[in-house]
Amino acid sequence: MGKIAQGILGGLSGKVGNIIGGSWKGIDYIRIKPSSVANPRTVGQVNQRNKFTVTLEFIQAVKPFIQKGYKFLAVKKTAFNAAMSYVLNNAIGGVEPNFNVDYANALVSRGGLSTALNPTTDLTTAGEVTFNWDDNSAEGNANATDKAMLLVYNPLKKESISLTDGADRTVGSQIVAIPTTYAGDTVELFMAFITADGSQVSNSTYLGSGTAN
Repeated sequence: MGKIAQGILGGLSGKVGNIIGGSWKGIDYIRIKPSSVANPRTVGQVNQRNKFTVTLEFIQAVKPFIQKGYKFLAVKKTAFNAAMSYVLNNAIGGVEPNFNVDYANALVSRGGLSTALNPTTDLTTAGEVTFNWDDNSAEGNANATDKAMLLVYNPLKKESISLTDGADRTVGSQIVAIPTTYAGDTVELFMAFITADGSQVSNSTYLGSGTAN
């Protein structure tokens, strides 16, 4: 029997249902055990597995980005698990059994640094996405040297392109090159900021979806 000390994604020791948890070097980890066809599955179990699978596919695809975006929330757990927990509990929508990620609520970076001001994107040029924002380096705790963190997620291919040391906040624009194989695919777009020394990050901002060219 497993024990849960701090919720399903933190402090789990042993097995609870088909979710197995443990600790390695003081860091909590989790994995999901494939279901046996012979095992009975209630509607609730099926729904939870579907939600978990949808979340896992998304977080795995954007892992390089969340490694920095959730770096400071990785306390006795990995950044990956911290992101899994947040998205699973706050950003899964849809109607059973067809669940999906609610990108508007899926923070891929979480922190106290000032967020982007009036961010927009432009996908008109083939093979690239242009991110634009206004300079708000004189407001809040923003810094002129903060670096843009930019993410292009392709749900169809379950992969992403990211840049975590982009242009300074004062520059207001950054181009991210994307593969030509993305042409015609819908992509989901996010951005955040990180300080030049990497000591702080902002919450991410969802910039909507678009069709890659």
